[in-house]
Amino acid sequence: MSMAAPAASQDKVTAPYGSWKSPITADIVSGADKRLGGTAVDGDGRLIWLETRPTESGRGVLVKESETAGGEPIDITPKEFSVRTVAQEYGGGDFKISGHTLLFSNYTDQRLYKQSISSGDPSPVPITPDYGEQAVRYADGIFDSRFDRYVTVREDSRESSLNPSTTIVAIDLSDNNIQEPKVLVGGSDFYAFPRMDSKGERIAWIEWSHPNMPWDKAELWVGYISENGDICKRICVAGCDPTLLESPTEPKWSSRGELFFITDRKSGFWNLYRWIESSNEVVAVYALDAEFSRPLWVFGISSYEFLQSGGQKELIVCSYRQNGRSYLGILDVVNSLLSALDIPFTDINNISSGIDCFYIEGASAVHPLSLAKVTLDDHKSEAVGFKIIWSSSADISEYKSYFSLPELIEFPTEVPGQNAYAYFYPPSNPIYQASQDEKPPLLLESHGGPTDEAHQSLNLSIQYWTSRGWAFVDVNYGGSTGYGREFRERLLGRWGIVDVNDCCSCAKFLVDSGKVDGKRLCATGGSAGGFTTLAALAFKEIFKAGASLYGIADLSMLRAGMPKFESHYIDNLVGSESAYFERSPINFVDKFSCPIILFQGLEDKVVPPEQARKIYLALKKKGLPVALVQYEGEQHGFRKAENIKFTLEQQMVFFARVVGHFEVADQITPIKIDNFD
Repeated sequence: MSMAAPAASQDKVTAPYGSWKSPITADIVSGADKRLGGTAVDGDGRLIWLETRPTESGRGVLVKESETAGGEPIDITPKEFSVRTVAQEYGGGDFKISGHTLLFSNYTDQRLYKQSISSGDPSPVPITPDYGEQAVRYADGIFDSRFDRYVTVREDSRESSLNPSTTIVAIDLSDNNIQEPKVLVGGSDFYAFPRMDSKGERIAWIEWSHPNMPWDKAELWVGYISENGDICKRICVAGCDPTLLESPTEPKWSSRGELFFITDRKSGFWNLYRWIESSNEVVAVYALDAEFSRPLWVFGISSYEFLQSGGQKELIVCSYRQNGRSYLGILDVVNSLLSALDIPFTDINNISSGIDCFYIEGASAVHPLSLAKVTLDDHKSEAVGFKIIWSSSADISEYKSYFSLPELIEFPTEVPGQNAYAYFYPPSNPIYQASQDEKPPLLLESHGGPTDEAHQSLNLSIQYWTSRGWAFVDVNYGGSTGYGREFRERLLGRWGIVDVNDCCSCAKFLVDSGKVDGKRLCATGGSAGGFTTLAALAFKEIFKAGASLYGIADLSMLRAGMPKFESHYIDNLVGSESAYFERSPINFVDKFSCPIILFQGLEDKVVPPEQARKIYLALKKKGLPVALVQYEGEQHGFRKAENIKFTLEQQMVFFARVVGHFEVADQITPIKIDNFD
């Protein structure tokens, strides 16, 4: 007999919001914070994926699907290795598979290693020189069978750590002699997506240069490869017309040798296009006010794949985002028809082609980040099989009765006629209710990037709050991705204004709607979201307390220490020199009027630890309640389970003590709050 949670409200225990007991503990949240770093299919048709494990200090491990149905997956990365590139700081495109040969970046030395995933001796061997201290990094490669080599993006900081050179290089795989890679393409500031056609005769790539980010303006090129393996001729396919602003991305060659890619020319939405080589023309495959790709923060994005199909059909499986959710579709290229597939995921990342199937990374309001195998009917028009192969938290279904389901809200901004978006999660617990005259405290999160996006996917850290009686809102302020170029460019020159105003407008909207307690509004955010949080706390008086996770306090200091990839990004977002001073919370500590807790990794190269220390000391001197937590060995974003857990618990108890008017149900030892304890 199952013990169902009480359904009727009169059966519930009445207790203040925020004080409810929940089985979704910080241990469960931190253990479930496994991340995916891409997928591939080996020569046997078995899926391989990269997972990052907080319980192993964030080690990246490649895992292979079991040979037997229902069997346990197998780790193929030896314990002394961690699969992760730090190219452009954010990495991605960490590994590649061809048949039974695996190439991957190793985190500690950033060298590329070759590993056989079928032989009895799986020991990886290095194929690139040892330059010491992560001086050279590789990402986003492709096998070139014509010349038995590996073509990849290389970031080389041997001459300058502040201004490393980026090129596309070829690495010889024919023997075991480690040689200096051969440069194929260079001269621009950045490269991504080197992609060979099946015959090894043509290579496509994306390039861009300062002051642009790849989603601002980029170029797609095709190079023709000579008999000695060099590029002898090159053509610009997209992005070179000065009258046409576009950011092409994700080039791929079909089995027929045609080049497809995604770009946002004219409409401002990333749609699929095809290159007509004979006339050097670009034609739209399908037009829709939806985003078929996402910003290139990490290498190796894969938003679409070609499907094996008989006859004259040319089919592409693709994911696209529209009005805050993802869809999976089959695109008939010849007839320009897009049909949506009925699957449980509402948030989809990468797609990989399998044998008579394909694999997707995705999530939904009730599914955490997962990998699923999708099989189609004979007509390739309907999904007849959907099986989850991997989940970031496999045992999550037992907490389903506690889940708060997100409500997509559209709210007015300070600009007349302009709206922004958010996901609102009301408090939810099958055991508890609050008294009718109480409204819940709100935790508002501003996402990072800031060219990123809040997603409608099951996030246990959000459920940690809502199952204890908090309301939570995840805001897609102006500048967020997923709503087209025009919405994204609202932030140009106005970072620290548009995002802050939109977050405040969202909080006011929820108060005016009667959904939350206006006297208990709290804000949190990481990185750029931490900047938005700190700016809202300094320049507005909406929020009563805040938490900054590796957040930016000083825009000038950020600019001075920016890695090459982002070194001009901030100029585009901030604009004038005076704005650097005027929008930096650190310069206006006198305007802070509420308690703040700060969390910071001591090895963070994106946001130096001095920023958190500087704001902590200033607030301590001012007499405001403030606390600072610093983590040894953490970089930009926390990867260790114990630190993820501690951050979550200390935010909870900090807010409860300074604005909550309730006791938390969990046994948490609070850290000392200066000017409070």
